[in-house]
Amino acid sequence: MQYTTLGNSGIEISRLCLGCLGFGEPSPDSHVWTLDPAATEVIVKRALDLGINFFDTANTYSHGTSEEYLGRALKNLVPRDKVVIATKVYFNEGHLSKKAIFREIDLSLKRLGTDYVDLYILHRFDPTTPIEETLEALDTIVKAGKVRALGASAMYGYRFHTMQVCAERNGWTPFVSMQNHYNLLYREDEREIIPLCLQEKVALTPFSPLAAGRLARPEWNADTHRSRTDTTAAGKYDRTEATDREIARRVHETAEKYGASMTQVALAWQFKKGITAPIVGATKAKYLDDAVGAFDVALTDADIAFLEEPYEPHRVVGFGT
Repeated sequence: MQYTTLGNSGIEISRLCLGCLGFGEPSPDSHVWTLDPAATEVIVKRALDLGINFFDTANTYSHGTSEEYLGRALKNLVPRDKVVIATKVYFNEGHLSKKAIFREIDLSLKRLGTDYVDLYILHRFDPTTPIEETLEALDTIVKAGKVRALGASAMYGYRFHTMQVCAERNGWTPFVSMQNHYNLLYREDEREIIPLCLQEKVALTPFSPLAAGRLARPEWNADTHRSRTDTTAAGKYDRTEATDREIARRVHETAEKYGASMTQVALAWQFKKGITAPIVGATKAKYLDDAVGAFDVALTDADIAFLEEPYEPHRVVGFGT
């Protein structure tokens, strides 16, 4: 495992983050393919065994039960100070208002069974709440010791920059990470947010680095419970299947060239692009074993050009309002 620091926070993280969307109680209005507590603990244990210390969840994943299952597994397996826990706020009553942030951080801490979270992430930008109200509330919970560092996710570059400037001008806690949507099939954030973060030394921890499996297997669709029921992933990727299939084919060709898996090539591409720690979701331990092998794949500049060449601009998705 490779390690680095989370932006300017001084927090040491593994360069792979375990995404915990797949943990929690199944729900027809959320995800029906999630893992129960026992299966969650198996995955978390394997992650720890592989050297992964960075775990990402959210207050609304499986209606909060993702936090519960993750917190329970970590408590059973590892001292609290040996792991980095990230959770999020936004998809809740009040979005990013002061009242909502104060309420939601306490609820997340209770579900996780911890006194603090290492990274508290704005799940989206909230146009209905003044930026100053949000940032002052975040600064308050940092100073209270409930949060060590702040991150943001899935928003336009100018909005993220505006929040950073506002925090600096008021002496409030700045953001140290950006969790954006980024992979070989969706590269729209190369326009603004990624260059901005690289310039400002903000850690990049993108979600969906494998495009919901479409960069991890030769066939576009898989006959799995998740593939059959994950309408969110279908909405992100299947609209552009006709052009994106060629990119996936090139990932497969490159994987064969190096005797590697497609997952390893897709993740190696992320590292080559300056990504700090891609978030990998796994519902089977073997997927984590596969992902860790990405550190052994050294792509050349020619490989990068070959993988990227077929890409065409995509419709921006996931930012909300």
